[in-house]
Amino acid sequence: MAIQSLIMIIGVMAVLLVIGVPISYSIGIASLVTILQTVPLDVSVVTGAQRIFVGMSKFSLTAIPFFILAGNLMNQGGIAKRLVDFVMAILGKLPGALLVTNVGANALFGAISGSASAAAAAVGSMVREGEIEQGYDPDLCAATNGASAPSGLLIPPSNALITYSLAAGGTSVAALFMAGYVPGLVWALACMIVAVVIAKKNGYKGTPGKYDWKNLGVCTLRAIPALSLIIVVIGGIIGGVFTATEGSAIAVVYALILGILYRNISVKSFWRIVVESAKMSGMVVFLIGVSNILGWVMAFTQIPQAISDALLGITNNQYIILLIMNVILLISGTFMDVTPAILIFTPLFLPIVKTFGMNPVQFGLILVYNLCIGNITPPVGNTLFVAIKVGRASLSKVLPYMIWYYIAILIGLMLITYVPAFSLALPAAAGLI
Repeated sequence: MAIQSLIMIIGVMAVLLVIGVPISYSIGIASLVTILQTVPLDVSVVTGAQRIFVGMSKFSLTAIPFFILAGNLMNQGGIAKRLVDFVMAILGKLPGALLVTNVGANALFGAISGSASAAAAAVGSMVREGEIEQGYDPDLCAATNGASAPSGLLIPPSNALITYSLAAGGTSVAALFMAGYVPGLVWALACMIVAVVIAKKNGYKGTPGKYDWKNLGVCTLRAIPALSLIIVVIGGIIGGVFTATEGSAIAVVYALILGILYRNISVKSFWRIVVESAKMSGMVVFLIGVSNILGWVMAFTQIPQAISDALLGITNNQYIILLIMNVILLISGTFMDVTPAILIFTPLFLPIVKTFGMNPVQFGLILVYNLCIGNITPPVGNTLFVAIKVGRASLSKVLPYMIWYYIAILIGLMLITYVPAFSLALPAAAGLI
């Protein structure tokens, strides 16, 4: 029954997606069609409606709309240029200074804005003019911009990690946030290494002369207000001063004040940002609610147990099982967005990793890291295509450079997967796990 139900869910969902039905409707319809095989129509519809309501009524879910609004306010607030200048002042002496700066600024801006595509668009636009003036290969620049942009999705505050917390049954958001720093930095560092190696090969040098401490001081002062958002919000959540939901509201107020002080947010633009954030939040929250039906159907038909038995039937070696999961997640991430993929795969794989004692926090980082790779991998790869558009490059010429970035990022994935300390050391030191 379980395998038949899984095949039906996948089949119905695939057909609906191919004909252009939105992912949220596809998940809901596929779930109801599957459960109708064993439950009467009136019971399944009523239960489905109840599951949507339950999924959308969790108080912790409030953090996502607030963080979306805070990110959009930051995008409009004019902080990208300050972050680019700050990173350039620190890393400008390295070979391929603008490439390395792009990587570092993407990590910071992505963490603050909560969007890899926004980071690729904003930061890529900021460094593009300098790259053209200094003769950088535009295809290499687009690849660097696209490859590094998702690193900010791992660094808190992260909506992806909040979504995982909900899907995992309440895994500590504070622990997930603390755990996200090292994987995010591993991703950024992997991209920096590739950028420096290629820059040396192509003869791209850093800024000449001695280290400019005065410029670093000025750039740091200009960047501190934006960087303080991360310190205040994450520090408050981890320190127990306020919850993730309260922290998200504080982030909105802080971002709004910053945008007004920078004179980049007016009454008209604020209203537009609120409307856009509401639309985005509505889609995400509805998707989470509908995915709660999928979780109920999977539990009722015992799909997670069947998958667990199937994988454990192949091998009881946890390292091979994790490798198989990574392959499945990498492939799925190439055509699925991060949020729905988290909601679908968490109830499937989390019970399996728990059987061999993996901490749910570590699995959450493995899951999000995998799906972020899909964000820069064709055929969908939204962030990669944003970077290509901003850089005015072509996919065929960008992909040869992307291969080197993929290799480095995948090495980082293996470290996150097989060395628990990369995810758990910081939250353990903070007493969160």
